[in-house]
Amino acid sequence: MSVASAVKDQIQQIGGGFMFSREARAFSEGTGVPGFLPGYTRGRGGVLGEVDADVVASAFGFFRPETVRAAWEATAAVPAEAAALGYLQVCQDFGRRKLAGFEDAGRLAELLQRVVAAADPIGAPLFAGWRALPQAADAPGLVLQLIHVLRELRGGLHLVGVLGSGLTPLQAVLIAGSPMESGTDHARSFGWPEPYGEITAELKGRWMQAESITDDLIAPAFAVLDDKEGEELVSLLDACQATVFGSR
Repeated sequence: MSVASAVKDQIQQIGGGFMFSREARAFSEGTGVPGFLPGYTRGRGGVLGEVDADVVASAFGFFRPETVRAAWEATAAVPAEAAALGYLQVCQDFGRRKLAGFEDAGRLAELLQRVVAAADPIGAPLFAGWRALPQAADAPGLVLQLIHVLRELRGGLHLVGVLGSGLTPLQAVLIAGSPMESGTDHARSFGWPEPYGEITAELKGRWMQAESITDDLIAPAFAVLDDKEGEELVSLLDACQATVFGSR
């Protein structure tokens, strides 16, 4: 198994964990618009700048475009740059709270930083935007920030893989679900209305192909690490995941 494949679940779960944190809830309340999606959309998509909602929807990919537009326009009073920096603070503060006692945070940040720097941003606009933001000066905050940046890289490349495999974003959401939701519940969370089409064995096979394409597309970024460093990264991300989700 490649390093890229071995760490994808850790990156997905750790990198997305801050979005459901107490820090994220406070950020969303600060937008003045109730609910999860408006703050999430403005914060995550703020790196794209003051753009039409279609630009944000094209980068988010797996959300229903009409849902993205409603959330983006509802929070238009919050400048995109301020939202991005605020959401960055949320990410970093979550890392500081969860990883304050993680002794290997410095080494993990060092390895992650090399992977992030080596990655090609083509096809992953949210990754490019998040990578350009100021980096935390402390290791716990930086670790969470870099993991989220890599999550955006994989997310952008996975959208490429999904479309290249002949799937729609909705079909991919229904097949993949999330660690917290079934496929149908995840589709509802992303704004897709029912009824949903049947997920056949052929479609599941296409999703597996999309996963393989994603692994291949992201692998060059991890190639900056030698075999020993790759094994170390896997081990450190396992420990980081246990620390983040094993503490309050």
